[in-house]
Amino acid sequence: MPQLTFALPDGSTEHVEVTALYNAGYAGRQQDEVAAHIAELAELGVPAPQTTPTLYPIAHYLAQQTDEVFVQHQRTSGEAEWALVITEHEVLLTVACDHTDRALETHGVAWSKNAAPDVLGTRAWRLSDVADHLDDITLRAWVGHGESSQLIQQGTLGDLLTPAYWLGVLADRGADKPGTVLISGTISMLPGVDQFADAWRVEMTDPATADTISCSYRTVSMPEPIG
Repeated sequence: MPQLTFALPDGSTEHVEVTALYNAGYAGRQQDEVAAHIAELAELGVPAPQTTPTLYPIAHYLAQQTDEVFVQHQRTSGEAEWALVITEHEVLLTVACDHTDRALETHGVAWSKNAAPDVLGTRAWRLSDVADHLDDITLRAWVGHGESSQLIQQGTLGDLLTPAYWLGVLADRGADKPGTVLISGTISMLPGVDQFADAWRVEMTDPATADTISCSYRTVSMPEPIG
């Protein structure tokens, strides 16, 4: 089983063996905006879900802390998200980027989300420490390298369904157990920015402390297959 390691603000370290991974989808708090987004995706050939929000079981080994994501073509991109990590003692909150195969997405969203890893940060907060101001925590994503990078997503956790909502969903499924990781679903992308970039960086900032948790990676093109 994959093991994740998180540094906490008090200097302690938490090690978690991932036993289950879930990706939430269409998880905006304003579901009328979600419906509009579904209509936009339908025009691109992405099948509409039967219900919203959605929850996709993902292969647990795709929860990774890595700085490289290997891709087979150029129509893949990330999504700025937060992640819940259930440990033996508590629930942690960290940043995540759900890398998705957009070409495969037109055939099945669940398939596309199982085609690339969910990249998580290496630092985390205890959910209980930020629970009273979760909606104020900011979430931003950039694509590209260095000075040429562009902001592509910007919002707050208040734009998405809450951790408490998803912990309730996991409890209903009997999945609120140590080793479970849940990725939140994403916020809207800014218009006019090319999402098909070779690098992604996501930051989550707590305005109460100015503390920022980040994850970043570059995509690596795989060689062409033989045959």
